[in-house]
Amino acid sequence: MNYIVLVEDISKSYGNVLAVDKVSFKVREGEFFSLLGPSGCGKTTILRILGGFIEQDEGVVIIDGKDMKGIPPNRRDTAMVFQNLALFPHMDVRENITYGLKKRRFPSHKIKTELENILEIVDLKGFETRRISELSGGQQQRVALARSLIVKPKILLLDEPLASLDKKLRVSMQGELKEIQKRIGTTFLYVTHDQGEALTMSDSIAVMNEGIIIQMGTPDSIYNCPWNIFTADFIGAGNFIPVSSIGKDNHMFILDTKNGGKIFLHDDFKKGCRDVPGIKKIRAFKSSGFKEKITPPVFFIRPEKIRITGKPQGNKNFFNGKVRSIIFEGPDIRFEVISGSLGKIRIEVKNDGSFPDFKENDTILFYWDYTDGILLEY
Repeated sequence: MNYIVLVEDISKSYGNVLAVDKVSFKVREGEFFSLLGPSGCGKTTILRILGGFIEQDEGVVIIDGKDMKGIPPNRRDTAMVFQNLALFPHMDVRENITYGLKKRRFPSHKIKTELENILEIVDLKGFETRRISELSGGQQQRVALARSLIVKPKILLLDEPLASLDKKLRVSMQGELKEIQKRIGTTFLYVTHDQGEALTMSDSIAVMNEGIIIQMGTPDSIYNCPWNIFTADFIGAGNFIPVSSIGKDNHMFILDTKNGGKIFLHDDFKKGCRDVPGIKKIRAFKSSGFKEKITPPVFFIRPEKIRITGKPQGNKNFFNGKVRSIIFEGPDIRFEVISGSLGKIRIEVKNDGSFPDFKENDTILFYWDYTDGILLEY
């Protein structure tokens, strides 16, 4: 497999603050790779190290087979789109986009050809003579993108470029960015704190916290097979149900909750999540002959995996609860429910009229399949 970026055990400190702590990852050529995490977790520091704007204290960065140690930004085959865009207000669209080519002393006929091509890709034809102040936020975003892409870098580094846009435009630009990336085939390395952005656009995601990578994988594996409570909580919403002990009956694990309830979990649950530490623990328990109980800290289930029903059916975990609040979210409706055996539960259902018209303080019956949910460690 052809990796265009190899990062091996890089660390970076600012005084006594360790911003990046022995981080390693690989990026395939042509991939949309995202570094995702809360503010201050070190993701922008990594991006700036890759771009050559700062140098790591330890470790190695290899881009396209070359060690980048001591190589300045203008000699790296990278380009960067900054969070504040850094467009030149005194220049028009054409001058902003072609700035990098002029600095590289490209001939005028070549600049004209490249400009026409990139304007078509980013849908800015007809805007060549507009000033930056005359453009919308999304159009400014595309100018910044075009300015970076026109120099044809092998890797485009993007530092939260959509953070300043309103929600509707941000969602629209996510689709445009992904479409442009697929069309031109350039490797994108994207930094964001927005899990929706990362899930929507990325081929691979590295989840970061406190200077380290917590988990890496595809959007599907990160969402459906989180390795720990931090990832599960940061990527989407979820229910975290403390478990006091685990028993076994044939092919069914029996989880005793700390609130006094029982959750049944089939031993073939989450076959695609074999590397999750909590699953490794329960498999170790399974192979030990069940002589001793183990105590995983939390059973985790996504709100959309839970269903509301009027009567029990087979092969499901059923519980009663009182509706504390009902929150309308357009296509979805969110129920906050208090269950005596589970505690506080969040349920999300589609706004399709397929369930009774419940009200606050109603008692409801809810359920999920025996194969849904996952065991997590802290």
